[in-house]
Amino acid sequence: MEITEILFYVLSGLTVLSALLMVFSKSAVHSILYLIITFFCISGHYILLNAQFLAIVNIIVYAGAIMVLFLFVVMLMNLNHEKKTFGKATKLLAASLTCILFVALTVGILIGQPAAGNQGVQLFEGEIGLINNLGQLLYSEYVLPFELSSILFISAMIGAVILSKKDDELVN
Repeated sequence: MEITEILFYVLSGLTVLSALLMVFSKSAVHSILYLIITFFCISGHYILLNAQFLAIVNIIVYAGAIMVLFLFVVMLMNLNHEKKTFGKATKLLAASLTCILFVALTVGILIGQPAAGNQGVQLFEGEIGLINNLGQLLYSEYVLPFELSSILFISAMIGAVILSKKDDELVN
């Protein structure tokens, strides 16, 4: 067994363990800390795949900026004082329809894509993580999933803001 295989299995085990701890943790702050550990483990996988740029971006953007933002939001929210409901039936209906739309889009993309296999990885022979090759793949072959993920992220942010507001604040 090579050292890369050992590192792969150790990182995989840590990733799965920290992801499970994140999901099953009762404290929101602990869940965020476990998610940061998961991001660091995924960055280790990127380094094993010779994708150093993705590893650094993952650490800086996700484990750094976004997780600090999540920590501030969780600490500023009063999670213990009031019971939250999802609000009016119209909000629940709109959220359900949006969820069904995204599931339909995802299924449509998966059905419409040809079987990828390992064509992209064989194309660059171990240089898939280099910035030039990553940019070419991202903006040519994977431009539709890239744009759909940006729409998904912005709709998730809008949904989080709407769910966090009280019903009285939405009317005014």
